[in-house]
Amino acid sequence: MLTTYLSIDIGGTNLKYALLDHSGNLISRNTVKTPHTLDEFLSTVKQIIEMNIRHHIKGIAFSVPGKVARQSGTVYYGGSLPFLDHLSLKQIFESQYHLPVSVENDGKSAALAEQWLGQLKNVENGAMIVLGTGVGGGIIINHQLLRGTHSQAGELNFMNLADHTSTSENLLGFSGSAVRMIEACAHQLGLADINDGYSVFEAIEAGDSRVLPIFEKYCATIATMMLNIQSVIDIQRFVIGGGISAQPLVVSGITNAFHKILTNLPLLGKQLQIPEILTAHFKSDANLYGALYNLLIELDVAA
Repeated sequence: MLTTYLSIDIGGTNLKYALLDHSGNLISRNTVKTPHTLDEFLSTVKQIIEMNIRHHIKGIAFSVPGKVARQSGTVYYGGSLPFLDHLSLKQIFESQYHLPVSVENDGKSAALAEQWLGQLKNVENGAMIVLGTGVGGGIIINHQLLRGTHSQAGELNFMNLADHTSTSENLLGFSGSAVRMIEACAHQLGLADINDGYSVFEAIEAGDSRVLPIFEKYCATIATMMLNIQSVIDIQRFVIGGGISAQPLVVSGITNAFHKILTNLPLLGKQLQIPEILTAHFKSDANLYGALYNLLIELDVAA
């Protein structure tokens, strides 16, 4: 009988779930809108689990926003879903279904997906950068996911690339937001839909002077963040994910910005080894795969 697992990715807008086998082969996948109250959320997840119990699943894997205490599976803060704060998904669903349950942060899940079956496979030291509403990520050191003392390693949103003032606009989650960059470009172009990324990137590719400086500043911000990580950790490869990464201009723009910094600061160019910068293998389903890989590691059955 095929060994299957249920993986659930809890996002601010959508809740995705999939049946996968031990090797990461996708058996089925579905999406529902994320509930925004605790009772509705628990009810929805319970329905999803019970729909899939008949497939004789061997475990349940969650990817969630917020900080996660790995041993207890407790979520802290929960990002855009505050009802997740101090909720132990592991304890709730292990006690109900008597199946192993794992819980991992969404940025770290994306990194684990790339480590398992993507661009970080067999990479000793690497980093996953997820560009979206904010900047998420996960760091691999010596082939292991870096969690840190307080389970908050890789929380790139909170980096300050500007100065020592405490305004949120100086944090990377604001200045490095792909959504905000698209909105700013759409405003300059006079687009009715401020989330029309397709039209924005058409204009960027055409070299439209109304939006090119905005895009170049965005790429420079991400490149500066990556340079800071590189100076501390010395990694081999950065992998760029998130919906915006499907645009080839993004990785090439960030790479060009990275090299420009090193050209303008020759001392850095001489001292720092330049890492690879690649587009992620996984797109919107990265967290489903990474959550499962986290479960397999916890069960000590990872391939």
